Amino acid sequence: MPNNQLIPSVLRSISVAGAAILFIFSLPQSASAQAISSKQRTEIEKIVKEYLLANPEILQEAYTELEKRRHLAAVQSNAKALFESSHQVVLGNPKGDVTMVEFFDYNCGFCKRAVADMLELLKTDPKLRIVLKEFPVLGEASVEAARVAVAVRMQDSTGEKYLDFHRKMFDNRGANNKTQALAAAKAAGLDMSRLEKDLASDEVKATIDESYKLVDALGMSGTPTYVVGTEIVVGAVGLAALKEKINTARCGKIAC
Repeated sequence: MPNNQLIPSVLRSISVAGAAILFIFSLPQSASAQAISSKQRTEIEKIVKEYLLANPEILQEAYTELEKRRHLAAVQSNAKALFESSHQVVLGNPKGDVTMVEFFDYNCGFCKRAVADMLELLKTDPKLRIVLKEFPVLGEASVEAARVAVAVRMQDSTGEKYLDFHRKMFDNRGANNKTQALAAAKAAGLDMSRLEKDLASDEVKATIDESYKLVDALGMSGTPTYVVGTEIVVGAVGLAALKEKINTARCGKIAC
């Protein structure tokens, strides 16, 4: 959310919270107690205002905590589609103790940079389960590439050929579209006749539609975006940061 939209949103949250606090203060402490006076209410409002002005970082802290709780609720309410959908690729340990979901676009430069992080995690963390979800947001070429990727997944239950295809796509120096995706699929050893048939199947549309619905439900807008455990992580944050998120999900600390 841009800063010019963030501040009013936070202030509205603070206003609601402040109103609730003032309401509580205004309630009688007992049946025989008197409600606070207008003067007392004014004094409370003054104290709250002065405290917030003196400690403005609290606004950001409150917003961060609010977003954390929203993310947690969104992940929990969409857990089945997010972690256990039939419309996804699963790499690494299928029974891993932590799942990292990545939403990506084959024309996303940051996603291309992040592939090395994913591959390193696959190699070095035998307890990690990785789920890949196509989220084409960068135009029709990205949609074409994503459709081919789904068709690749449909004939590769192990994920090995999909991963080879995935790497070849991000190794391409130019834009990725259907032509480049078909070439990558052929190079990865896919059955091209079957792939062409699968491209016309309902499964392709259902897979991409599910990703769009999940992204909307989780409040995402760009790629790459990860879900690690129950935390949403936005952007190509790097290998070290991803390891910290995985460890936090695994043992509650950044280093297990």
